[in-house]
Parts: sequence; C-alpha cells; structure tokens
Amino acid sequence: MTVGFAGLGNMGQGMVDNLLINGADLTVFNRTQSKVETMIGRGAKGAASIAELTQGTDVICVCLADVRSSREALLGEDGAFANAKPGQVFIDHGTVDIATSRECAAAAQAKGAHFLDAPISGGPVGANTGTLSIMVGGTQEAFDLAFDYLSMMGANVKLMGPTGAGTAMKLINQLLVGVNTVAAAEAFTLANSAGVDIQVAADLLSVSWGGSTMVERSAPITASRAFANSGAPLRLIHKDLTIIKQLASDESLSLDLTRIAQGMYDSMMESGKCESDISAVIQLIEERSK
Repeated sequence: MTVGFAGLGNMGQGMVDNLLINGADLTVFNRTQSKVETMIGRGAKGAASIAELTQGTDVICVCLADVRSSREALLGEDGAFANAKPGQVFIDHGTVDIATSRECAAAAQAKGAHFLDAPISGGPVGANTGTLSIMVGGTQEAFDLAFDYLSMMGANVKLMGPTGAGTAMKLINQLLVGVNTVAAAEAFTLANSAGVDIQVAADLLSVSWGGSTMVERSAPITASRAFANSGAPLRLIHKDLTIIKQLASDESLSLDLTRIAQGMYDSMMESGKCESDISAVIQLIEERSK
C-alpha cells in the first residue's frame, strides 16, 4: 500500500519524517511547495494538489491547523473525497468538531471508501520522535488497514469507538490542556508572589497531588519567559476551546472551567498574543493582579 500526507506544519513534518524513516511508500502535499521539494530530496514523492495526492495513494492522511482547512482539503469541490476511490482510507489528524468528522465519514462511505478521525497529542516533540498519542474513531476494518502507518507515527494508537469518538477524545484532552494550563499559570503567579522558585515548585509538584503534565511542561517556559516561537501557539488551544464551548452549548453541558479558560484565551488573542506559547496566559493573570 502507498500513503499520502497533506500538511507539513509543526506536527505534520515530524509525522512524515517518521513515515519515511520506517520505509513507507510516501507521497506528500503542502501549499508551500518548497517543503514538498525538500521531502522529494529525501526520497518521498510529491503531489501538486490534494486531488493528485488522492489519486496516487491508498491511505491519505491530512494534518491541518483548523477546521476550515480540513474541510476544504477533504470536502472541497476538488478535494480528497471528490477524487476518492473504493477501498481507500482517509485519515484526518486535525482537531475539528464532531459534526465535521461525521460529515467526512458519510462522504467517504458514499465513494465506497473509509474514514478515520484520528487527532493527535504529544506536540512537535511527540511528532518528531514518533511517540504521539493517536485517538481514532471509525470502523475496526478501517483501523486495521491504517494501523501500520499510524504506528509509525505514534506510540499510543487506540481505536476509541465509532466515527467521532477520536475527535471527542481529543476535545476531552484539549479541555484538560486548556484548563490545566490556566491553573498552572495561576499557581506559578502565586509562587512568584510568595518568592517560591517556579522550577523548584514544579519538581516538588511532580511527586505531589497537584502535579500535572501541564505543570511540568509550563514550568521551564514560564520561569525563563520563553513564550515566543512556540510549537504550541496559543491560537491552537483557543481554537480547540472554542469548538468545545460550542459542543457544550449544543449538548447543554455546564463546563464552567472550560468557559472561563476559553474567555481568558479570548483576551490573549485580542491582545495579539496568538503566536505566544499557551503558558503565556500567565501574562494575563499578572496584568489582572496589578
């Protein structure tokens, strides 16, 4: 089988690197063609469009930054499903809403193809090292067909349930990332006020009940104020929390902490901090504490 991959961004580049390292027959597409040329130089094939990528491969992975881009690539007039053939497997690694995942599954089924919603967690480090968590929604048949490729990119690959279950699991993860990052920022604000070294506090928290992945991750970034040039820019968690907020409204769920965190990231976006690291939310807490 052959695999196609669209989207060579912060996450996608590491993922295609691991596909190539593990011997996949790989074709790539990216709007910035220089990235495609680089991959061709390393042994991959290149495609000039999503249509060409789809027409030439068996398993098609898409890893794009937002819902609009994912929908355009998969559901667009000359997108992946418009060019699909029976038996192909389409995989969306982006974080989208559940309705989009279900619409993609229906479009694939109409062509006799398969669709998996398979969002990822682990950040650029996980993408580069092939240790991503990949949470998958879809049929067992489609999962089995794609598993070898998914396992080249992730160390924790799990079928969560039917279509939409992978997307739902990613949104659950992102809810906790968003809320815990804000909670860590509040804790570090208190540490600074009390004269407690942030990294020393984080080391102690790692063996205490108050510890979390986001405390561990945010501590060195916050201590050094290294908020610029982040692999986890604030705009992405803002996008995800906005999706979760809408889902909560649709499902009549009271997710108060999520709503508060999302509002804080709204304020950060409005102040032009969209490319700052997610942990930069401490700057807002500090401003409000004056």
